[in-house]
Amino acid sequence: MAIKLNVEGMTCNHCKMAVTKALTELEGVSNVEVHLQEGTVDVDYDETKVNVEKLKEAIEDQGYDVK
Repeated sequence: MAIKLNVEGMTCNHCKMAVTKALTELEGVSNVEVHLQEGTVDVDYDETKVNVEKLKEAIEDQGYDVK
């Protein structure tokens, strides 16, 4: 399963790394691509192991808003 999330507040490489690390630590997430310019994050995940709410929670725990 793949999803594109709109994330507010990401401005630099540190933001990119924080979001990538938070998501890849979740069981079931296989790929994360952060697009700073667009303010989006593409996530490939196994929906039997993790859901969209968990993905959003992981990003929000890093201090960013998911729209």
